[in-house]
Amino acid sequence: MNRTLLFTVLLAAAGIAQAHDHPDGDQRGRDIDKVNGGITAQAGQAYGDLSTVNGGIDLERGAKAEDVETVNGGIEAEDDVSARSVSTVNGGIRFGERARIDGDVETVNGGIFIDRGGNVRSGVATVNGAIGLVDTDLGGGIETVNGDVTVGVGSHVKGGIRVEKPNGNWGVRWGKPKVPRIVIGPDAVVDGDLVFERDVTLYVHQSARIGNVSGATAQRYNTPTPPKD
Repeated sequence: MNRTLLFTVLLAAAGIAQAHDHPDGDQRGRDIDKVNGGITAQAGQAYGDLSTVNGGIDLERGAKAEDVETVNGGIEAEDDVSARSVSTVNGGIRFGERARIDGDVETVNGGIFIDRGGNVRSGVATVNGAIGLVDTDLGGGIETVNGDVTVGVGSHVKGGIRVEKPNGNWGVRWGKPKVPRIVIGPDAVVDGDLVFERDVTLYVHQSARIGNVSGATAQRYNTPTPPKD
């Protein structure tokens, strides 16, 4: 799994709270860098990088940004938001409809959800948290360790799906470990391989198309929602 989030932690921790414009000729909006406190990108406005250490980031409808990063906080975006990349360490990531993301969407401890009409040119990854897509095009793949995955109705994942085996502290849980639930919904497509390095429950709708599967047995279903475990 891509560990660029570790670099995010180091860079953010060394940051000094500031906001500045770019030199003349640079079409990006201003950067906002903070240590403590949240950031709000106002509706319809263009920004450069948005970065904080202790705080969430909210992107209002139609906002545009470059790299959106936090360490301790979630990232919430309304409809029609675009960004170059999105990452957090301790927090969830949620985008409304028609999101446009040029790079990766990553978190360590938190879920990821992208609503209808989303387009992510690269991949989506988390360690501890669920991943959900609805009618979203994903140019890369999906990676997780301890989390459910739902490739919802009409979604298209051009890469594959990989559920990694817990390794070291990434997979520490008390009690009986939860078996991740992987759902490929109606009319969804996963072009790449589905690789499972640990036990999972895999449900695939009759109308869905998927690549090769290793480490699990697909259970087909034809109802609007998958069976309950």
